[in-house]
Amino acid sequence: MAMLIKLASDRGASVPEIMIWRQAVPVVLILGWLAMTGGLPLLRTRRFGSHARRSLTGMAGMLCNFTAVAHLQLAEAVTLSFTAPMFAVMLAALWLREHVGPWRWSAVLIGFAGVLVIAQPGHSPIPPLGAAAGLGAALVVALVSYQIRDLGRTEPSIATTFYFSAIGTPIAALLLPFSDTVLSLDQWPIMLAIGVSGTIGQLLMVASLRHGAVSSVIVMDYTALIWAMAYGWLVWDKLPSAATWLGAPLIVIAGLLIAWREHHLSKVPSPISAIDADRTG
Repeated sequence: MAMLIKLASDRGASVPEIMIWRQAVPVVLILGWLAMTGGLPLLRTRRFGSHARRSLTGMAGMLCNFTAVAHLQLAEAVTLSFTAPMFAVMLAALWLREHVGPWRWSAVLIGFAGVLVIAQPGHSPIPPLGAAAGLGAALVVALVSYQIRDLGRTEPSIATTFYFSAIGTPIAALLLPFSDTVLSLDQWPIMLAIGVSGTIGQLLMVASLRHGAVSSVIVMDYTALIWAMAYGWLVWDKLPSAATWLGAPLIVIAGLLIAWREHHLSKVPSPISAIDADRTG
């Protein structure tokens, strides 16, 4: 999905237009699937307000995430998204007053050391807007993780996915006046593919968290960096900078250390699992 977003951006599509397609397509796909399988009752909810708040927060994260993908190399944008667990630890300590021990604080320091290596403040090796958007997206995803965890106590995952897209579509439409581009016919297939791939990716991530251990799923999630590097080379003939090669392992190690510590402390459901569920949008 990230590769298609960057491809659409390179061909002139604006971030609000991409957001519209990312959100509208899942609404049609999910409604169609539930109608055919008799699953429409799964969308009944008494927590529309909670879904609306999750959608507002998630759309802010999506705006940041898609902006980062549009301005950075894929590998850089994906690497910065891996800082979400570090922000989750900080939110747990500062907002929820949860006790955070030396293991997780050390992981946070290691992760943000990796960010400094990649960004190299003062030398501008990567666009500042892209770096800020990438870190902003990770922060919002960490915040959304607690909202998803709360919704998961009463709501089916398909309902959470559906309402995020259904409420997010008109929110994205509010940004369209700030877009001065018009999609051409050859861009439509790319935009449709963004919506389809985002829907499939999110449903697969939710299914993986249902059937597999969080610690195992997170390890698989970091293979996204391999795909980002491969797409960057195959589609744009670009490989990550030396700074990314040095900083990315620090961020990945920090994320894995936090995941291991969460698993060791048996925090179920962990906010880290919700972070993964929200990774595709």
